[in-house]
Amino acid sequence: MKHIDSRRIYALNRAGDTVGPVVYWMSREQRVRDNWGLLHARFAAGESRQLAVVFCLMKSYPGAALRHYDFMLRGLEEVESSLAELGIPFLLRTGNPESEIPALAGEIGAGLIVTDFDPLRIKRQWQGRIAKQLEISLLEVDGHNVVPARFVSDKREYAARTFRPKVQKLLPEFLTDFPDLLPMRGESLPIARTDWGAARDYIDVDRGVGPVSLVPGESAARNRLEGFISKQLSYYAEQRNDPNADAVSGLSPYFHFGQLAPQRAAFEVAHSGVGMNQEAYLEELVVRRELSDNFCLHSPAYDSLEAAPEWALKTLGECTGDSRSYVYSQDEFERAATHSALWNAAQNQLLRSGSMHGYMRMYWAKKVLEWSASPEAALDTVNMLNDRYALDGRDPNGYVGALWSIAGLHDRPWKKRPVFGSVRYMNEKGCRRKFDVDRYIERWGA
Repeated sequence: MKHIDSRRIYALNRAGDTVGPVVYWMSREQRVRDNWGLLHARFAAGESRQLAVVFCLMKSYPGAALRHYDFMLRGLEEVESSLAELGIPFLLRTGNPESEIPALAGEIGAGLIVTDFDPLRIKRQWQGRIAKQLEISLLEVDGHNVVPARFVSDKREYAARTFRPKVQKLLPEFLTDFPDLLPMRGESLPIARTDWGAARDYIDVDRGVGPVSLVPGESAARNRLEGFISKQLSYYAEQRNDPNADAVSGLSPYFHFGQLAPQRAAFEVAHSGVGMNQEAYLEELVVRRELSDNFCLHSPAYDSLEAAPEWALKTLGECTGDSRSYVYSQDEFERAATHSALWNAAQNQLLRSGSMHGYMRMYWAKKVLEWSASPEAALDTVNMLNDRYALDGRDPNGYVGALWSIAGLHDRPWKKRPVFGSVRYMNEKGCRRKFDVDRYIERWGA
């Protein structure tokens, strides 16, 4: 089994690899196939060391509700079954990773721990604190970006136009197929199968935001990808901004929970033909999505106006006293109780399905800015609603999308107007030029 590209690997401490079992601490990448972190752990284990996969289940997680935990846990059940077929034990630890990962390492005499790259604060804090406790090596592997985030750029990129050339230059090197994960031979660590009922009883989350109909898991994600390529991809470029057209992939929840590798999607789309549909999708999947990871990696305040560009902060500040036609509370936004049937329909789509069409999410967020007492209040509302209800919330893409909509991140100044200043404006008239608004309202209205 070949070693994976070393440019994906980043040492989180200075300890060395010692004898003893290899642990793959699964976090962002919750799948068995196409997983660079797991592949590296398997390579390090070779034929002479034991290998185990561990996932730490927190009793609660900021912004997450039963909707998200249900989707994640059902996906992890599939992970355990798939690993069992390969002779790799799966261990679900309950509690904070900061205590559970070092404890596990001591219990089994681990010699190496491999984990996933994640640019968000809470994950980086966990990794940093764990790294200091360990006397063995803790390695991070980027299995989420086609071009590894730490390698493609060592700074916060200004916009897609500065980031795109760097990605495109490296894409031929990194957009490859994945090797197979080889089964383990010999005696494995004595780990009992997970009691998934007990895991569900353990969590303490908001059960008022319940599961949705989207089927989770690695197999469902691959089926969804195949369906998108065989059907929607052929009209993606032309109809992706029409919420009624069913032209988008719907893969973002699977990417967020790591049930599908973005590199797998990119590889399959790139090899499905050449044309504007492939190019348009790869722009969104690779350039735009990986720009979000770049931003969060180099901007720790990614979910606040602190991280907004200076020109946007200045122009929004100049509009502080501007009169608003409507001002809604966070509760009114959450209940889809505004004067706008279109906005309410978008919020209802989020509440009921756990997702919102990308074009509508931009309009939705910009209207929150227009109808909030301040940009700060608007950003708090958008992040709260997206994290609480969207399956793909609590994600770099979501935080970057919120700042793009409200504070011009990765955008440029536009014509100045009240409330928005020079931040790009959107309204219902523009939506009506794009798609059949009344049809959308009929589907998702109250």
